[in-house]
Amino acid sequence: MAFRALSLIKPFVPFLPEVQLPGREINFQEKFVWTGVALLIYLVSSQVPLFGILNTNSADPFYWMRMMMASNRGTLMDLGISPVVTSSMIMQMLSSLEIVRVNSKVKEDQTLYSAASKLLAVLLTVGQSIVQVSTGFYGPTSDIGIQVSLLLVIQLFFSGIIIILLDELLQKGYGLGSGVNLFIATNVCESIVWKALSPKMHTTARGIEFEGSLIALFHLLFVRKNKLYALHEAFFRENLPNMMTLTSTLFIFALVIYVHGVRVNLRTESLQVKGQQGNYPIKLLYSSTMPIIVQNYIISHASTVSRFLYQKFPDVFLVRLLGVWTMRKNGKMVPISGICYFLFPPDSLMDIFRKPLYFMVYTSIVLLSSAFLSRAWIDMTESNQNDVARSLINRRVTIKGVPERNLANKLGEYIPTAAFLGGLVIGFIVMLSNILDTIGSGTNIFLAVSIVWQYCELFNKEAAKRGGLLVVD
Repeated sequence: MAFRALSLIKPFVPFLPEVQLPGREINFQEKFVWTGVALLIYLVSSQVPLFGILNTNSADPFYWMRMMMASNRGTLMDLGISPVVTSSMIMQMLSSLEIVRVNSKVKEDQTLYSAASKLLAVLLTVGQSIVQVSTGFYGPTSDIGIQVSLLLVIQLFFSGIIIILLDELLQKGYGLGSGVNLFIATNVCESIVWKALSPKMHTTARGIEFEGSLIALFHLLFVRKNKLYALHEAFFRENLPNMMTLTSTLFIFALVIYVHGVRVNLRTESLQVKGQQGNYPIKLLYSSTMPIIVQNYIISHASTVSRFLYQKFPDVFLVRLLGVWTMRKNGKMVPISGICYFLFPPDSLMDIFRKPLYFMVYTSIVLLSSAFLSRAWIDMTESNQNDVARSLINRRVTIKGVPERNLANKLGEYIPTAAFLGGLVIGFIVMLSNILDTIGSGTNIFLAVSIVWQYCELFNKEAAKRGGLLVVD
């Protein structure tokens, strides 16, 4: 039945846009250029406004997902990578539950699985485009008109196709890493740099101030006679980025970089070339970034559904049990009770002491969900000890001094523990980042640092290959 489900995709394969596999090996310089081209297309599209929108001044229901979605409201990149990531998560879940079974050794299965994921991403792009336009996301449809509404859907659809193809371009070997990771890291880093160095000026009750926290620090030290007061204002000013936020962000950056370096290197040896050795690193963050993306997407989508239901049916008990929402002065909707209330971080450090029960529940949800998702992810993605052992043996590589028959048991001493502990560490860092009120959310900062770290590892592997060393992925 599972294979019959995949076979249903066959009629659609010829109509799906596709990037052909490279006919030759792409060298590092070419990959670097293609990665730069993909990034340039994304950045330009993120600044091109959608034609026909009336306004984007209303409350943004996706404001907490923008960085992780690599999206920019009101532009061609309004949907960002959301359809691609959501389709990937759904297909991964269907595969892990064996609703859709894929034999990785059968090329046709791999092709159909990729086509199914792409088709789902296209359908999600169409669906999300229609929903956003029809629900008045860019202005009342009665004011926009049918023709402009259709034009908006077309713009969002084709920009979504561009994202799908750019991601496929990089993943098929033309570039470095994946488009999803590249765009997330770019979006987060761009936001941090802008909030630190933005020259944009605002008129406030305190006078004219610069938006960028670092520029504001020097400006305040220059214009204020009381330098201590200037420092206090620069570090703790409200409604604009401040130095305390920037300092917290840099601290979390340093912490994530340190954690990424924690690993156990298992010495490996080739079963074919005598004397050729290498290392198989088992990192503390073994499951990488996907579990935290999954966690954040689940929470974000659940919150979006809860907020929508509360706006439509505020008096229904089950709806209120899911979440009661209110709007703040800055236009953001936040939960004040219900299940969703415990999914959001405290507003300040003082909330930890004022609401200890809430903080305990929030902490438990973040840490345990992150740990169990991380542990489950290695089984879903075939990266547990048995899969790794099989992969190493197929490449005629083993851990030094360990017979092939015992390789899985040896890896089992490290991999499950690393996945679970790594999930706990990720959850703790994300929670700490949210409490410290860093630029963006803790999830976004963790993702950005992790992705940049992965690119550094790609560069190191490329250098190692040039040096003739045994590289075990």
